[in-house]
Parts: sequence; structure tokens; C-alpha cells
Amino acid sequence: MNNKERTALAEWIIKEAVKAGADEISAVIYTSRGIQVEYRDKKLEKLQESSQNSLNLNVYTKQKYSGHSTNDLKKESLQKFIEEAVASTKYLTEDEFRKLPELKYYTEKPSGDLGTRDNHYEKIEPAERLKIASEIEQIALAQSDKIISVTSGYNDNYSEGVRVHSNGFSAEWNETSFSAGASVTVKDENSRPEDWFYASTRFFKDVPSPEVIAKNAVERALKKIGQKKIPSGKYPMIVENRIGGRLLYMLYGPMTARAIQQKSSFLEGMLGQKIASEKLTAIDDPFLQKGLSSKFYDYEGLPLKKRTIIEKGILRNFYVDNYYGRKLGMEFTSGSPTNIIFEYGSRSVAEIIKEIKKGILVNGFIGGNSNSTTGDFSLGIVGLLIEDGAVIHAVNEMNISGNAKEFWNQLIEMGNDPYEYSSTRSPAMMFDDVNFSGL
Repeated sequence: MNNKERTALAEWIIKEAVKAGADEISAVIYTSRGIQVEYRDKKLEKLQESSQNSLNLNVYTKQKYSGHSTNDLKKESLQKFIEEAVASTKYLTEDEFRKLPELKYYTEKPSGDLGTRDNHYEKIEPAERLKIASEIEQIALAQSDKIISVTSGYNDNYSEGVRVHSNGFSAEWNETSFSAGASVTVKDENSRPEDWFYASTRFFKDVPSPEVIAKNAVERALKKIGQKKIPSGKYPMIVENRIGGRLLYMLYGPMTARAIQQKSSFLEGMLGQKIASEKLTAIDDPFLQKGLSSKFYDYEGLPLKKRTIIEKGILRNFYVDNYYGRKLGMEFTSGSPTNIIFEYGSRSVAEIIKEIKKGILVNGFIGGNSNSTTGDFSLGIVGLLIEDGAVIHAVNEMNISGNAKEFWNQLIEMGNDPYEYSSTRSPAMMFDDVNFSGL
């Protein structure tokens, strides 16, 4: 079934649902395929392929709403499925805010190629997938006699589908993704440090080579040998680019209309006000070429726009979905982030380290939590101690803690190294006087 056929089926489903008593309908029909390969102990440990065809149906009738899904797309089966979905919705509680977005939001229909589909996908042979994962493990194992184990993997995914609304809106998508990586465990005197390197891309040719992946994973694990706590105190902190997204999500949750409506956002009432250092400018760009979250429409069918979320520390936009936007009387934007890009700095991590008298380079978070209502947070960290501009030894079993309202104002520098294998293209970030708990 291609997207043209899916659209025709979705239109038929909508007609049948309206006949059954629905006021409004959204139908999403898609197919997806995923393949996973994993090697461990020089053996193929996992080879898994999953494919599915699915329908997600949202029913709106008499200010009542329900969601339904099925993998059986035969019309004779769908007839009963639709009738029961509409009938069951009528038993639910009324909610005046449950409606499809109005057609006025679709006056401009974006189009173009976002670079989300690699036509090479169909040409990848099973042997090639196995070879990539196997080579990553072999190369990693050859790097050091301190290695205890390596788990390497490769996976790719393909999906395409359509979204059709009863009010006339229709859109389709077609996308691929590829990823490969390894996790490595090494010997230490009293522990078994481990680390990883994985890369995700839209195009097969953009996945790093097995050699690059293996050497990065091993190098990171070996740097953790000799890790220990240091005394508690306030230190300058550099957060590595690949984990910056973990910190930024303490802001994303409170930025949603859902959190604001439910009184669980410390950012409520802060639109247009300073919430971070002027070093922080974050832009939501759904049209980023080859972006891992690039798309024209969000999960409700709302058309997306490139928006500045934080501008030099000033909060400029919330994430407002259709449902909670109606409840709050706010204009819809989108309910969740897409690709996040930043205003980047001019220096590399190595250059920043050279000027630190004593601080910590954080390269991993372990557990912890952040409270979206108060802004309080506590996160376990692993990293590297820096003294007089040089890395001294690895640190672990330490926590950072504070409140987001103050923490983001302690941001003093953004690096020049956006992490390209994530939808959050964070650079390294440096914060001053961060509270570390250790010895």
C-alpha cells in the first residue's frame, strides 16, 4: 500500500465514522519497518526485524473524545472497528476543548524536501548490516587489553504514512533513520567503568565508519579508569555536547501548555522575561535539512514554523498544543520540540579547558530528577577533574544540584561544537559556580 492508497482508505474510514455518528475524525495510517543487529563476545547476539501497518483513529463526537488503533486494515474488519469506536466514545465525559484544529491553520501548505528519506535504504543488504556491527566490535576489542566486553550494534528504520482529518486536512510523510554504535566496559582496580558512542542519522552515508565509532567508544571508557570522588564544593562545570539535551529538558517540560494549565510549570507567567543567561539562544527548527525531528506538521497535524524559543536568555515561546491551547486561550504553536539549534560560541572544549584553574568536565548523567513545578533538580554525574588547564583524573559518584531559575543564569559560555547525531544540537556549555556534592 502506498501513500495514495492510504489516503483513499483514510477518506473512506472518515466517511464511515461520520455515518456512524462521529462529528470529527482524524485518521493516521502508516507502515514502519525496523531492523536491529547486535554483537557481543564475538557472536551475533541479536537480529530482529519488525514491520507493521497501523491505523490510529481519533473520534470526536458531542464534545467527547477517544483514541483507537488497529493493525488490521482490511475494510471488512475496519467496518466493525469504526462502529465500535464511535459507539464507545458516546459513553465518555464531555470535554468542550476536544476538537480538531480549525482549517484556518492550513491556509499555507508547506512543501519541499527536508532530507528525511534516503533512497539507498532499499539497497542495504542483510550482510552489510551484520558486517557493520561485527566490525565495530572487532575494532573496539583490538584497541586495548583493558577491555572486558564490547556490545556493538546497528539498526535502521523506515516509515511512511498519511494523516487525514474530516475537515479537509491531509498530509503525508516518508522517512528513514540509521544508527550504529558500541558500549565498552573496561578493567579498573575496584570497578568496571563503561561508556558508549552511538550515532544516528537520516542518511546511511552519514553514519560514521566502524573505526570511528569503535575508537570513540573505547577512548571514552578508558578515560574513566581511576575515577573517584573529589571534595564537595562549587566548581566551574563544562557539560559535554552530547549530553546537553538532558539539562535542556528541565526547561522543555515546563514550557508546555500542559504543564502551565496543570500548574506544574515554574515558567508560568514568564513569557517575555529573562529565564537564562544571555548566552542561551535556542531555536526550534522543524525544517532543518536531514534533521532527526524535521517535519512539516506535528502529532496533531498543526503546521510547524521555525520559532525562537529562548532569545539571549529571554523566553519567547511556549509549546502550545491544540487541546491545552484551547483550555488556556493561547494561540497554538506545537505541543513538543522538533530540532533545537543554538547560537554557538567560538571556542572548542579543549580551548575552554585550558583556562580553567579547577573545574569538572561532565560527560555523563546518572539518574536524578528535576521538578517542573519548582525548578529544583539533582543529577548524578560522571566526568573529568580539570586543574590548571589539564585533565587530572576521572570523577564519579557525585551530584550536581540547584534550581533551574538560578542555574541557567550561571551559563557563561556556549561551545562551537553542536552535537550532530541528535535532534537537540547542543554544543558544550560552561556554567560557573555549580554546586557539586562529593566527599
